[in-house]
Amino acid sequence: MAGVDGGIPGAHMPRDNDLQNEVDLTAAAVDVVPPEVVAQSLGQYLRAWFTRVKSGDAGVLPVVAALIIVVVVFQIVTPNHVFLKPVNLVNLFDQSAVFIVLGVAEIFVLLLGEIDLSIGYIAAIGGIVAALLVQPSGGQADFFHNWPWWGAIAAALVVCGAIGALQGLIITKLRLPSFVVTLAGQMFWFGIMIIILGAAGGVAISNGSVVPAEGALYGIVYDYLQPEISWIGLAVILLLLGGSMWLRDSGRRRSGLVAPPVGLTVAKIAFLAVAGAVVVAICNLDRGTFSPIYGVPWVLPLVLAVVGGATFLLERTQFGRHMYAVGGNPEAARRAGVGVNAIRTWAFIIAAVISGLAGIIYCSSLGGITTNINGGQYVLFAVAAAVIGGTSLMGGRGRAIHGLIGGLTIGAIYNGLYLLGLPVQYQFIATGLVLLAAVTVDALSRRSATSGTARP
Repeated sequence: MAGVDGGIPGAHMPRDNDLQNEVDLTAAAVDVVPPEVVAQSLGQYLRAWFTRVKSGDAGVLPVVAALIIVVVVFQIVTPNHVFLKPVNLVNLFDQSAVFIVLGVAEIFVLLLGEIDLSIGYIAAIGGIVAALLVQPSGGQADFFHNWPWWGAIAAALVVCGAIGALQGLIITKLRLPSFVVTLAGQMFWFGIMIIILGAAGGVAISNGSVVPAEGALYGIVYDYLQPEISWIGLAVILLLLGGSMWLRDSGRRRSGLVAPPVGLTVAKIAFLAVAGAVVVAICNLDRGTFSPIYGVPWVLPLVLAVVGGATFLLERTQFGRHMYAVGGNPEAARRAGVGVNAIRTWAFIIAAVISGLAGIIYCSSLGGITTNINGGQYVLFAVAAAVIGGTSLMGGRGRAIHGLIGGLTIGAIYNGLYLLGLPVQYQFIATGLVLLAAVTVDALSRRSATSGTARP
């Protein structure tokens, strides 16, 4: 029988069916969109987040749990329980710095479903260029020596960026697999590294050098901020970062746009404040054996700046949104007007520049670079750090924070096994097992999420 509006029978559904449809839509929304889209309070956000975890989207939770387990186990088994002592925690971050930065670099290409197998030797080239340029010229005018430290670092990053651009253009213009191109690049740049070091007779830097620029490069890892400067720097960072988070979220709420609950914003700012205070307090404890050593090492804010800058680029810019779009569905991104080839090329450029910075940090930690560096080993650590942290090898999913967490996990394994006096082969075995576990968790979570979306 026709409805009273002269329209179609059944045009007005019963009210209880409307309510059931709304409930079903809300439940579906919780499964497929970020919790902050539907949450109006911190409690609702946590419930929605828990629902997502149960559906298989655990995010960084598994690797954080793994990192905690690694830390607890090594604290128990290491001699005199030294793993969590301030001196070792600072050493742990110093040792993890290269893994973290290389992991962040690799994330930019993994997001696109690509891979860069050459960044280990690109990093070595970056460290060599910076170290060579700060060397004294022996009293004679020479364009390739006596550079200021900041000029040497800038030049090294430009060289690395040019290498990344070359490989990216070969991949995009000739439509060659990134695996093959960067594998060829790995061998090519390894040979270039040997040629440069052979001609230079090795590259060394030291804090006792009469050349200030050499001491500045060496000091990236081995110089420290004064305690007062550390606390002032932390306060400034919290003010800027926390203030920007609060203003951005409150501005979106006033505009009626999607924004996290107020309680979540406050919780994030509080977490950053507590975590920062703990790190600075630990670094400011005296950890010297024969003379006092305290203060935040310069490498710590440098690494955090890399992670923060990469996070901003990926999550707060149009370029970052385009990267996720290309990684998720390149054909759809192309039809939407995204320059897919440009995005792919820039990903390899950015990865090369960041890896160059990792090479400079590595040069600082060693006091120079020799032909003994195994860039092939470090590219494996780069991929491992990114994947262990939660970045997908399939593309479209990953964040800069994954490089930080994954790099810290690898660094903790390396540090703990070293304290136990075990040789390096056990580090590779343990890292391989953790990597396999991370990939397994990723595959199982995807399978669970896929099966969970099917409805009768």
